[in-house]
Amino acid sequence: MRIAIAGGTGTVGRPTVDAVRAAGHEPVVLARSTGVDVVSGAGLDAALEHVDAVIDTTNVTTLSADTAAKFFTTATGNLLAAAGRAGVGHVVVLSIVGVDRIPYDYYAGKLAQERVVEASAVPWTILRATQFHDFAAQLYDRAKLGPLHVAPRARVQPVAVAEVGARLAELAAAGAQGRAADLAGPREEKLDEMVQAYARHIGKRGWVPSISLPGAQMKGMRAGHALPGPGAQLGAETFSAWLARQPSGSA
Repeated sequence: MRIAIAGGTGTVGRPTVDAVRAAGHEPVVLARSTGVDVVSGAGLDAALEHVDAVIDTTNVTTLSADTAAKFFTTATGNLLAAAGRAGVGHVVVLSIVGVDRIPYDYYAGKLAQERVVEASAVPWTILRATQFHDFAAQLYDRAKLGPLHVAPRARVQPVAVAEVGARLAELAAAGAQGRAADLAGPREEKLDEMVQAYARHIGKRGWVPSISLPGAQMKGMRAGHALPGPGAQLGAETFSAWLARQPSGSA
């Protein structure tokens, strides 16, 4: 099969390309660096010629609901339209566990993306996955009170990004399923303990206190709304195993 990966140079896109190739299929990377812009639609029609399936791993960094919704509905809408014109038989879209339960501007954009997919005439599959293991590293860098790093409390079940890529490749090669079973890591973790463990691993010697951050997003995550639903497929790599593979040192 020829499987196109939109956002194929990104955090999820790269391991998805690798997984598609490892499964014996031909990956087609859709990215600006390969002459394809999913937001404007430039290059899409040519890139999807003779493609059997498309995987959408596109992403935008924003805290604005309007910006997120505009990006995801435009990019995915363009992908679906081009897939329809090219006769692509299946589009797989990556989403996030909890987008319909946690009030968060970025999640509102992902939910809008799901609605565009669900209204499409092209056969589709939506995979919702939990946060990745490196969520702890991202929060260590971003969650600060002045110079003090803090560890937000939340319930999470993080998954390895390589396992997400492998599942996306598997789904793309199969028939359209609609909403696929959630994908999550092998066990629930406490987010603050993950952040603290990451801090120790990179050599942070100072205090990294656990705190309950304000806001609807973190409240929802503390309540467990970012955890997978019944029947979820679970990955194998634990957070501690992921952490052991990361570079250590002094912060």
